[in-house]
Amino acid sequence: MNAWVDNFGRTARKLRISVTDRCNLRCVYCMPEHPVWMPKKEILTFEELTRIASIAARHGVDRLRVTGGEPLLRKDLSVFINMLKGIAGIREIALTTNGLLLPQQARALYAAGLDRVTVSVDSLHRERVLKLARRDVRDGVLAGIEAARAAGFEGERLKINVVVMRGRNEEEVGDITAWAREQNLHLRFIEFMPLEGDKIWSRSLLVPAEEIISRVKERFPLNVGVRKPGETAETYSFIDGKGSIGVIASVTQAFCGDCDRVRITADGGFRTCLFAASGTDLRGPLRSGVSDEGLAEYMKMAVSRKNRGHLVSDPAFQRPDLAMNAIGG
Repeated sequence: MNAWVDNFGRTARKLRISVTDRCNLRCVYCMPEHPVWMPKKEILTFEELTRIASIAARHGVDRLRVTGGEPLLRKDLSVFINMLKGIAGIREIALTTNGLLLPQQARALYAAGLDRVTVSVDSLHRERVLKLARRDVRDGVLAGIEAARAAGFEGERLKINVVVMRGRNEEEVGDITAWAREQNLHLRFIEFMPLEGDKIWSRSLLVPAEEIISRVKERFPLNVGVRKPGETAETYSFIDGKGSIGVIASVTQAFCGDCDRVRITADGGFRTCLFAASGTDLRGPLRSGVSDEGLAEYMKMAVSRKNRGHLVSDPAFQRPDLAMNAIGG
């Protein structure tokens, strides 16, 4: 096995796989209100995605995360999870979802071998959810969490993501923390990133990690945060011993120095950074009959060109050519 290592010594270990850019929500931090979807003929099949994941696994990738858009909109997703589960060397498969379709699919996903589920919950208040998601889905999301639990996703197998935005939900940080503690859910707060579709991002809407932690500490004393190499979240345990929270500070405390993630978009774009201006096309070579070795070389070369960091705080920063829903979170 020849692992893919970039020019800064970082080895690719985790692959994000987007199965669709489509979503049943229109979250303001993720996608435009009026999206233009990728043509269905350009979306990779499960077989194509599994082939790419298998090649990546032969070169050191051992953790997969399935994303969208909303991945549960992709028909027969549990079949795909089962396909990925059969790849030698893969030790964990996770899924990020808005949770709305978990009541119908959670048991099948669990049976297929899915290891972890992350559900997005940006507010507990109906009106705030409506403003953030541009859909009235509060009750549906909470029902999805309960369905995941009933299917067997408990403890570390079920996580909650919260994107914090100034003027939208930052006042709720303490209440969401209290709710997560009561529900025994592991919570991760995420800084608002310049990946939204309608280009509303500005520093005035950014709630930095330092403030998020300060708001939590107003209610619940915390121990010193710890971030393991290669992980996105800095984790803080509660002093009373009842669980922990994580904070993903992609903007203010970038963790690019030990980033080990690569990603494939639903239409076959291979990206070495969430903020990459563009990706390396794999769909064309894949559908033209290139060998596994040829595809591996495309990915190896892309990894070798990976930038030192995303430069979000740099005046020269260029936004990606796609919004979050089309890149895969």
